[in-house]
Amino acid sequence: MAMTMPDSHSRLRASASASVHGSALVPALAAWLDTHAAALDEGGPQGAQAGGQLLSRLAAAGLFGAGVPVEEGGNGGTAADAIRAVADVAAHSQAAAFVLWAQRVFIEYLLVSPNRTLRATWLPALLQGTVAGATGLSNAMKFLGGIESLQVRIARAGDGYAVGGIVPWTTNLLPGNFVVAVAVEHADAGRPAVLAIPAGAPGVQRSADLDLIGLRGTHTAALRFDGAASGPAWLLHDDAHDYLPRVRPVFLGLQGGLSIGLARASLAAARSREGAGRSVLAGEIDAIEMRLRQASEALLAGVDDGSFLASPRWLFALRIELVEIATQALQLEVQARGGAGYLNGRHDGLPRRWREAAFLPIVTPSLVQLRTELARAARNAA
Repeated sequence: MAMTMPDSHSRLRASASASVHGSALVPALAAWLDTHAAALDEGGPQGAQAGGQLLSRLAAAGLFGAGVPVEEGGNGGTAADAIRAVADVAAHSQAAAFVLWAQRVFIEYLLVSPNRTLRATWLPALLQGTVAGATGLSNAMKFLGGIESLQVRIARAGDGYAVGGIVPWTTNLLPGNFVVAVAVEHADAGRPAVLAIPAGAPGVQRSADLDLIGLRGTHTAALRFDGAASGPAWLLHDDAHDYLPRVRPVFLGLQGGLSIGLARASLAAARSREGAGRSVLAGEIDAIEMRLRQASEALLAGVDDGSFLASPRWLFALRIELVEIATQALQLEVQARGGAGYLNGRHDGLPRRWREAAFLPIVTPSLVQLRTELARAARNAA
């Protein structure tokens, strides 16, 4: 799927190109991720141990503060810096990058929220990695596109509200130590709202970790709310229709970083095998690298210049494009490795990257949902 973006995106390309092929990770974190990537993906006791350390490792490297204003305790910069951070981590471990995505997106929710008290309560701990931020808004993003109704509701209970419903799939639910963002149907207000609900609130029930085929160290589980007490202190925003489009560019842009990092890793692996009688692949590798560069630059520019707020279809198309690029890069790695890549002990993480690539199209909003939205927009334009 070829992309042609508006000329206004060209002004950030010089800085963006460095992020496609280079990494800003501190060497100690890169080495730790390489050592624990398999465990974070496969789970088990080693995966649980690595998953328990992940937030503190990412926080110590300053990754949660990328693109967060200095006055809010972050590193400064823009949202593009956060996307670069996700891409850098994803080149080593998609599971770790997915956790970084969830934490950084929740931080974005607080930055965009008008609830300053809520921001002051949670932001320092999130930046330091001492509490996990879970983005339970996948259902809400589908709701925003008219794909499904909200699965969580609030109703009056005494002087406040009671929350009821389910979130079937949420990542970064560190047991007993998380805060989750949830969009809720608010019958009394006449419009949906978005809440931040802490793990310790009465009526919050977390399932066991879901039995995933990969990314098992990400603390991904389901949530049930059974009359959880709510009030104004939990409110991220009282109008989801206004709030969700404003956080969507970073929500989806950071997901693009997952594809960028995986594509980068597979292309580097394929390039390293060119001398093993596989130089015939060089042209295809060059072509995919060029597509990756162009799509990455367009993503970083569009998130930073605000154009995705007015034209989200460009963001949807870029998300699709980047997943396709990552998948094709992985296929080139398979071809470059040949039969050796099918032998245990000689694949250098290829089976893990294969599972990671299989996950990218189904991350909510899935590619099917995005294509449905683009087709609807095209019909409306016609």
